[in-house]
Amino acid sequence: MSDAPATVTHPAFAHQFDNLGQQRDVAVFGMWVFLVTEIMFFGGLFAGYTVYRSMYPHAFAIASQYMNVTVGALNTGVLICSSLTMVLAVQAAQLGRNRVVIWFLLATIAFGLVFLGVKAYEYHEKWVEQVVPGFNFHIHLPEARQIELLMVFYFVMTGMHALHMVIGVGLLSYLIWRASKDEFGPDYFNPVDNIGLYWHFVDIVWIFLFPMLYLIGAHLPRMIHE
Repeated sequence: MSDAPATVTHPAFAHQFDNLGQQRDVAVFGMWVFLVTEIMFFGGLFAGYTVYRSMYPHAFAIASQYMNVTVGALNTGVLICSSLTMVLAVQAAQLGRNRVVIWFLLATIAFGLVFLGVKAYEYHEKWVEQVVPGFNFHIHLPEARQIELLMVFYFVMTGMHALHMVIGVGLLSYLIWRASKDEFGPDYFNPVDNIGLYWHFVDIVWIFLFPMLYLIGAHLPRMIHE
């Protein structure tokens, strides 16, 4: 635990802690506990995907042909850039440069909105291709049911990821409001640090989703459906 002196005059100091250092350590621990629950949630989805992929490898390879690898790769690059700007925002918060914090958080939000916009385009693309399970699914191949199963995993996994992104954008907006009040500095920056951990986690989830959903069977010729 940190031996930083108590700063009871800081507006963010909570009375149940001995000092801001202890408060920061507890907040970081709490965030990691939360992220473990998130790992369990997405881990269950990954496990289910892996089981069905092992059961229907050929059908899942065919289904991957309906994934837009270029769009997926673009979004991967966008999220990597957002992680960079998030790191820079945390660094600026540690130095007490709140105006710089705001700019880097705005950049991170911009990357997040680009990601969501590209994902919306991709969902529209799936609708046009008629591969939306349960609503607009018209693939006429022997493996159609198994292909539809992968598309279920695709929409559930990427949809939950997009929801986490939306929540992240909201949290970053909250940080901007607090930074505008010059709240962050060398003694108190853990809200930016913790939300940064959350943002990096969401980015890492996508790093796993991209190869699982987009790259399997990418070497196969495109299967045509009526």
